[in-house]
Amino acid sequence: MAINKNHEFEDLNGVKCAIVERNASQERVDFLKDILEVNNYTVVVVASPPPKAAPAPPPVGTTENQPVVVEPAPAPSTFTIGVTDVTFNPTNAIFGRLLKTRDKHIVTLAYWKQKEPVPLDEVPYFEDKNS
Repeated sequence: MAINKNHEFEDLNGVKCAIVERNASQERVDFLKDILEVNNYTVVVVASPPPKAAPAPPPVGTTENQPVVVEPAPAPSTFTIGVTDVTFNPTNAIFGRLLKTRDKHIVTLAYWKQKEPVPLDEVPYFEDKNS
């Protein structure tokens, strides 16, 4: 059981894992798996369970005394990403500047969220000597 929402862990494929992200797309899995493996974490990825759907309302329209059958859209395939190191916390790893990319740049929050293509190695405000 997690102390708070920022540090969750559970069994994935029979292995106790710290949860990195839930409901991630395949592209997101590939991105995060690369970062985590470069930083020597063992990554476990499992398919997320399908979301609980509300029961379908009864069909309203009919054609020629036959009810209209509305097929639900297929659920998108999403994944849960975890690492076997249960002490791993993604928030602490990002803001503690503990993760690096393949080319040794520090992973920033914008890079982690895939808002910028290359992490900008910014000097934290408290280490800026020019101020």
